Amino acid sequence: MKQLVLTVIGRDKSGLVEQLATVVNQYKGNWMASNLSHLAGYFAGIVQLEVAEADVAELTSALSAITDLDIHIHHGIDSDGQNKQLLRFVITGNDRPGIVRELSSVIKHKGTNIIHFESSKQSAPNWGSPLFNAIATVELAPGLSRDEVIAALEAIATDVVVDVEIAE
Repeated sequence: MKQLVLTVIGRDKSGLVEQLATVVNQYKGNWMASNLSHLAGYFAGIVQLEVAEADVAELTSALSAITDLDIHIHHGIDSDGQNKQLLRFVITGNDRPGIVRELSSVIKHKGTNIIHFESSKQSAPNWGSPLFNAIATVELAPGLSRDEVIAALEAIATDVVVDVEIAE
């Protein structure tokens, strides 16, 4: 089986996911995972598919014919299959320009790799300013202590709170 990763974007309207899923199903693809969102009037997402090698060409051709979405198709890369230590962080703090850059810089410099990152800005009337919230799953470098990563993230600012759980 061949793994495909699709990046999709288009003006949001009802039925886009159904349209995409119908094409995937018609051409014998299997929808493995996705992260789809409505952002500023657009539907945007990333989808992982699995399809038999013999059906890749027909599926990619059919996906390219969907006019409501700009779809980029990438062929999956085999992973090395090693057991990796993953950590899931829930990060909350006062929202400010540059907070994602600060967080990602700490994560990179500690030798970790972001596997999944989801963020939002939330209204917090009792706090006097909006709150930044992120959920991140990172892969720890061999020998790296999770406490070291947590301390580095919390050192960004006194208003940043990091809750951690070991990811499955």
